[in-house]
Amino acid sequence: METKTGSVWPELPYTEWKDTCSTLQLWTQVVGKVRLALTPWINHSWHVSLRVTARGLGTPLISSKGIHFQVEFDLIDHILWLRSSDGHRRQLVLKPMPVAEFYFEFLQLLAELGIEIRINKIPNELVDAIPFDQDLTHAAYDRDYVTRFWRVLLASHDVFSYFRSAFLGKSSPVHFFWGSFDLAVTRFSGRHAPKHPGGIPHLPDAVVREAYSHEVSSAGFWPGGGLIDYAAFYSYAYPTPDGFAAAAVRPEQAFFSRELGEFILPYEAVRTAPDPKAALMGFLQSTYSAAADAAKWNRAELECPMGIPGRPRST
Repeated sequence: METKTGSVWPELPYTEWKDTCSTLQLWTQVVGKVRLALTPWINHSWHVSLRVTARGLGTPLISSKGIHFQVEFDLIDHILWLRSSDGHRRQLVLKPMPVAEFYFEFLQLLAELGIEIRINKIPNELVDAIPFDQDLTHAAYDRDYVTRFWRVLLASHDVFSYFRSAFLGKSSPVHFFWGSFDLAVTRFSGRHAPKHPGGIPHLPDAVVREAYSHEVSSAGFWPGGGLIDYAAFYSYAYPTPDGFAAAAVRPEQAFFSRELGEFILPYEAVRTAPDPKAALMGFLQSTYSAAADAAKWNRAELECPMGIPGRPRST
């Protein structure tokens, strides 16, 4: 398996780029909060997420007082692009700079396009949150590792999309949450869930409780931090059904973390597998099966064969 930046599954040691990772997360939060402020609320906060693009991470279309625009982190050329439907565009070169500088420059570019906006300047889901306009601490930007991260998102998105296709019930898009800084896909049983206790740093309990209003099995990719200092795939169920933690899952490197309350598969185990796609699909399918069986989901009604490009499903 190649280790260079252009590899499909490149090396991504968290300890080597954690400062850059923290800065990039905060930059995506600034952009994400603009989308949050201007987009009608959709169930489970799906309206705030970013999407993996052919060049990085971007917003879907955003509208404000007749102006329609999109924002994209181009993680190949390392430019933040703002493009509007009237043909105007602005760019911000991504380089080492404090979050405060990024914040002010980004809002200035929006203003030049006629978009005047105020956002909540407190980062979400971070314990030691520094207001964006005061953050001179986070300023690292390593182009090589940022591009590697995006390539992992690309490869993961491909597998997640096929996994999503085998479910007839309600399912989220494959999308990127800038608060938790992870790529995720979520399946729903269709049943209501008990009230979530909340308590996530700098995230209103009302948001968390609406996000987990129904039973879910959710999986995703996270670059690392906190309790684990390595990139990993995860899978959890809410509420956690009895027996879920003890389930046998694939591949053999996967394990249940009592501290996190979810199954973890180190990214390195996928990257170095003889068939990384098969290893990741095995993790997604086996952990979902563990959750659905333990919670007694109606799997016969919710599941279907995996989708095939260009071929309609038989009925």
